Amino acid sequence: MNLQAMITDTISELLVKIIEFTQNRQKILTYNINRMHHCDFVPMDLAVDEFSDLLNTAIAEHMRNRRLVLCDTENIKFGIDGELKVKPVIDRDAFELFEDCQDEYIEDQIHRLLENALNQRVAAELLRERETSTAVLSE
Repeated sequence: MNLQAMITDTISELLVKIIEFTQNRQKILTYNINRMHHCDFVPMDLAVDEFSDLLNTAIAEHMRNRRLVLCDTENIKFGIDGELKVKPVIDRDAFELFEDCQDEYIEDQIHRLLENALNQRVAAELLRERETSTAVLSE
């Protein structure tokens, strides 16, 4: 059994999920900024803490039993082929900020976009490094 390949595949799979999640979140945050002047606008976001907890649980399971288990949650589902499906949720904190001060709301959304982009970039770079390392090891 090639443990290095198994660990690499697990880490790669988690990094791909992080990239997918951040891509979905970028769309939602951008939508929030673009649609904020429409009537009945309500800011949305993805369940970031839920996703983080899900990953922490999956990593802990992998550490204990050497298997990756990604369990569905209320707002995050995994399809048969591992496809990530996320359900946006109302962002109550952003909604309060939006009602109190729209300039601060926009700053908050931009900050979230920047943080999200950084998370995506780090995950993508780690995945690239993983793939490069794996290719070198298999040669």
